[in-house]
Amino acid sequence: MAKITKGQFQTMLIFLIPQVVKIIAEKYKKDQKTATRLFYNSELYKMLERESTKIWHFSPLTLFTMFDEETKTGNFNIPEEC
Repeated sequence: MAKITKGQFQTMLIFLIPQVVKIIAEKYKKDQKTATRLFYNSELYKMLERESTKIWHFSPLTLFTMFDEETKTGNFNIPEEC
């Protein structure tokens, strides 16, 4: 996988994070502010912030599934294609 610049990474997060938060809000029946707080406080988000983890390349739905797993079990699995 090609290395992306810090600017490209930040831009990607700007578009990716709201999509994940929207799914969280819908699935958990929470308002946008609460869903955002839930996501920002997750271990998944901490990993997503680091470009080196490469989890930024997953779809919003895959990231939500990982978030949901973390919420329910306290842990999540990273799909093998990472």
